Amino acid sequence: MKGMGASPDQGSVRDTDRRLSLLPTRVLVVDDEFTIRLLIAHILMQAGFQVDTAQDGETGWEALQAENYHLLITDYNMPKVSGVELVKKLRSADFVLPVILVSGAIPTQELNRHPWLQIAATLLKPFTAGELLEAVTKVLCETGSTPKPNEPETIWRSDPSVHSLPV
Repeated sequence: MKGMGASPDQGSVRDTDRRLSLLPTRVLVVDDEFTIRLLIAHILMQAGFQVDTAQDGETGWEALQAENYHLLITDYNMPKVSGVELVKKLRSADFVLPVILVSGAIPTQELNRHPWLQIAATLLKPFTAGELLEAVTKVLCETGSTPKPNEPETIWRSDPSVHSLPV
């Protein structure tokens, strides 16, 4: 009976779930070094991610408040607002977004003093495209933040120059 409390069509619910799983994974990359920011964004876009970038922690914070992301990748040492300060703001605002911290020197002591920051992974610069994609895939799968991205091996085989780019 139409309109009389009938249960939703199970097929349409499954179709909606399937369509949602096909949406691109949104990643915000925050790094003050233009070349690094561009390389990380290029590698992720080649792997099928939707990527936004920010040049520092302050701009990154504005982007996080304006848009929904599945993952934040941030540099540690930046002007205005550092990567750790950005994550502190994120956690203070109750964002549960997974974070990958990249740096030339991982601030282990500072991270150990602030376990509530819940950094999902760290990447030491320089890293390869493969290491970046492996960390991103692992974090997203472990946190259940999003459907699995495109299979990285397919991207590496189709574009060998991406695989060999040091970041």
